Amino acid sequence: MSAIVLDTHTIIWYFLNSPKLSEPARVSINTASQIYIASISLVEMIYLNEKSKIPDLALQRLNQALVNPDTRWLVAVLDILTAESVAQIPRDVIPEMPDRIIAATAHYLGLPLITRDAKIQNSTVYTIW
Repeated sequence: MSAIVLDTHTIIWYFLNSPKLSEPARVSINTASQIYIASISLVEMIYLNEKSKIPDLALQRLNQALVNPDTRWLVAVLDILTAESVAQIPRDVIPEMPDRIIAATAHYLGLPLITRDAKIQNSTVYTIW
């Protein structure tokens, strides 16, 4: 697999080696040449860490991956083209704005999204779980 996008929970579960992460998701992450995370996911993880909802370790491991000069991990910025892609993600199917931005990121990049979120899985976005 060449490139993928991860949702926020997938990032957290991956870096914590959680059994909540499916085997197809883990294999996809481990074999991807590029792993994109939506910028909103980074913001969500900082927020969840501040509220003590996720351990420091998850955010630390993500940050280490992002600053590694040989990294496969990339932040997909929320630019005008990604923002316009939000309109392609039905609000009645995916009502939460962070989830719509993550789905729009995958849609705009034309990449599969690794997510357990049933709402996103039932949308037009190609997902792996």
